[in-house]
Amino acid sequence: MENKYRSLDDLPLALKVENLMPILGVGRNTAYELVRSGQIRSVKVGRQIRVPRDAVVDFLGTKAE
Repeated sequence: MENKYRSLDDLPLALKVENLMPILGVGRNTAYELVRSGQIRSVKVGRQIRVPRDAVVDFLGTKAE
């Protein structure tokens, strides 16, 4: 999957889990596992899972430390 985002500022306020794959460089199962395990904060909207941009930034910040 192609990463169409050039910087963190380009990210939408809420992402689909599939959008995490190219950003983090992980596969689909890993992206869902990060969300399911709570390592990346998420919000359920109906039956869909959305990941706030801030949660991605926080996750990347904790992994960089």
